[in-house]
Amino acid sequence: MATSSFFQYHIQIFLLSLLLCKIMCTSKIIQCDDKDKSTLLKFKYGITDPSGVLSLWSIKETNCCQWKGVHCDNITGRVTKLNLHCPEIYSDYGHNLDKSQCLTGELDMSCLFDLEFLSYLDLSNNDFNTIQYHGQCKNSSNNIYYLNLSDNDNLQADNILHWISNLSFLHYLDLSGINLQKETNWLQLVTMLPSLSELYLEDCRLQNIYPSLQYANFTALKVLDLSYNEFVSELPSWVFNLSSSISIVELSNNFIHGQLPQTLPHFQSLETLSLYNNDLNGLIPNWVGQLEQLKRLDLSDNSFSGSISTSLGNLSSLTYLNLAFNGLTGIVSEQNFLSLSKLNHLVLGSQYLIFDFDSEWIPPFQLQFLELTYLTSNKLPSWIYTQNSLTLLAIVNSRIPLELPNKFWKFVSDQVEYLDLSNNSINVDMSNVLLNSKVVVLGENNLRGGVPQVSPNVTLLRLANNFLSGSISSFLCHKTKEKNNLKYVDISHNLLSGEISDCWMYWRSLLYVNLESNNLVGKIPHSMSSLSNLIALNLYNNMLSGEVPLSLKNCKKLRLLNLGENEFSGAISNWVGESVIGLKLRSNQFSGNISTTICQLHSLKILDLSNNRLSGPIPSCVRNMTGMISKNESFDSFDVTIPTIDHVNFEFNINLMLLIKGIKLNYTHSILVIDLSCNNLSETLPSELFMLTGLKSLNLSHNQFVGKIPQDISKLIQLESLDLSSNLFSGQIPESMSALSFLEVLNLSCNNFEGKIPSGTQLQGFTNLSYMGNPKLCGPPLTKICPQDEKLPNEKQMKEDDDDNDNSQVRSWFYMGLGIGFATSFWAVLIAVFFNRRFRNFYFKCLDRLYDMVI
Repeated sequence: MATSSFFQYHIQIFLLSLLLCKIMCTSKIIQCDDKDKSTLLKFKYGITDPSGVLSLWSIKETNCCQWKGVHCDNITGRVTKLNLHCPEIYSDYGHNLDKSQCLTGELDMSCLFDLEFLSYLDLSNNDFNTIQYHGQCKNSSNNIYYLNLSDNDNLQADNILHWISNLSFLHYLDLSGINLQKETNWLQLVTMLPSLSELYLEDCRLQNIYPSLQYANFTALKVLDLSYNEFVSELPSWVFNLSSSISIVELSNNFIHGQLPQTLPHFQSLETLSLYNNDLNGLIPNWVGQLEQLKRLDLSDNSFSGSISTSLGNLSSLTYLNLAFNGLTGIVSEQNFLSLSKLNHLVLGSQYLIFDFDSEWIPPFQLQFLELTYLTSNKLPSWIYTQNSLTLLAIVNSRIPLELPNKFWKFVSDQVEYLDLSNNSINVDMSNVLLNSKVVVLGENNLRGGVPQVSPNVTLLRLANNFLSGSISSFLCHKTKEKNNLKYVDISHNLLSGEISDCWMYWRSLLYVNLESNNLVGKIPHSMSSLSNLIALNLYNNMLSGEVPLSLKNCKKLRLLNLGENEFSGAISNWVGESVIGLKLRSNQFSGNISTTICQLHSLKILDLSNNRLSGPIPSCVRNMTGMISKNESFDSFDVTIPTIDHVNFEFNINLMLLIKGIKLNYTHSILVIDLSCNNLSETLPSELFMLTGLKSLNLSHNQFVGKIPQDISKLIQLESLDLSSNLFSGQIPESMSALSFLEVLNLSCNNFEGKIPSGTQLQGFTNLSYMGNPKLCGPPLTKICPQDEKLPNEKQMKEDDDDNDNSQVRSWFYMGLGIGFATSFWAVLIAVFFNRRFRNFYFKCLDRLYDMVI
């Protein structure tokens, strides 16, 4: 026993020693290679790092294997992987990515490829603008098997594929979002990569897909993504002749036309076939139903015709099916879904399809996403109520009014997170309905009664274009135990009445409020100032009155404020927040001078104060409105993205109606506009106004401005619409206005302009309506002739009179000569005329010519 214990003891010591050795070995800090460190530092110095991602990349930090984004081999310490992908960050008010914190500058690839053992490189979603790659790739570069430069949208990458085509070990290549328009032989170059398995060239502005090419030399390709390009051609043959290893074919969002091949391609391993949003037509071939591995099929937004083959019901692996927005006809029934037990995402609908499901049918699938359009029945298919995992339900554009039983609201309240029932002519009293889905879109129906209650789960509520009536108080002032999460509310174009209740402190998460075109009265409640996250407020076209509360300035993120078509009064003061880019206050009763606080709105791009009672001059401080100075118009989008449920973000447009060029248009992006028309503004125009060189439209009509138009107006080189009509302007129209080459609409009527309209096609190309009502104005296109131009016709007339006198003398001499010579030559000529026909004709012809010359 003692011997046995002795051996057990030593075995335990031995095992413990091995364990300690392993721990010590694995915990040993790997030191990077000095050459690799030097290469990484050289790469860093060529780029700009606004967020300090590479702050630890320095000589002082000796071990580069611990630098952010750097991965080294556990044994050799050589750099094998570099991942500097910039995280996706969306702005608070837009759907565009915010790349202000991403790497930018010059991307020196030749430097990076001095890393001899580098095999993985991810620089995606940054903002590099130029790329350097000198000479042919060295042997070290052949170690690269993963290369991702996608979503560097501003990268100038000429001939990048020529360089990449030398990476013989490359398996994964993603250049999505990079402009490859100049790569005219892109397909030939990527087929030179013998190991290429995944190819992503989404949104690269490629134009040639080689439709006549029968075969492309891809030997190992599994993923092909050419979506969102500019292909305008027949469906390429080579795609359907790819090897049997291909698993994903993505050609969506192009301009590809033609029909799918009628014979079965070598697609035994195909899992995704996505061709949506093209111009494909014809029948959906039966071979699609034979793709046993197919998981995702999207043929939506094309022109496919005919019926949906029941063979699609054999795709037992299918999880996603979208055939909507085609010209498909016939009947859709349970026969189309017999074996689709794994289906979780279904989108169907066409103006010519008829849904005819057995009321007792229980599907073999449990859907998560369901979208049906153009229903032909006034009732929902009964099988919908068997779906217990439904998170998104969209029933839109029904062809007859849709009826919803009480059990429907209970059904969606329990499970559906995204509910869209827009444009169905639903006639339901919503007064006693409780909405619980995160996203509720019920616009464009016939909903009536009061505004429904919402639970704290709701983040987005759209009830626009219905017949909801009564007070909004029961909605706003309903207290809940939990915090409300509502971010978007649109109850515009209804019949709401009464005052806007002072209960906004319960809705602090709101980003967007739209109560446009109702019958609301009273003042803006002070509690609106508690909406510190508010981006857009639209109270247009109601009967609201009183002064706007100063506390509204507490909404520091407010970018769009539309109070037009109401009865607001008082001065326009510092209740406008400094972040505003669009300010629409037209058709109210605002009075007083234009406050200098307007000049502090450095981001302002849309200023509409028309049809009020404003007086005094335009303040000279308008030069501080620097948002209107840029010569290149900044298309700040009015779109806002709200994350809702997994993989679904709700993007909505904020429409701002503007009167430009005499036409009311809805804008979803900023356009540089100033409209001060129909007020009592006076004095001369400040020269600082013409420093706003980005202006597209300037309307100062129907005021009392005086003086001359400054020559500096030529600085407004982007101007497309100018209206100075019905003022007291005087003097001549400046010649410099001829430089406004983009001007499409001009109205200078009803002023005191004088003199000649400047010559040139720009100003004289407008009709006389642009200048009428200026009695002292002359020159084309007006019919009134300028005095200085009247001399030219008089001198010309005098010259013509002199010519007539000269001609008269010639004629007198001519006839006198005929008289003198007539007596002596009459008989000789008479003999020649009457006895020689040839001479007779010649003689009279000569007389005619001579007379014509004299005349």
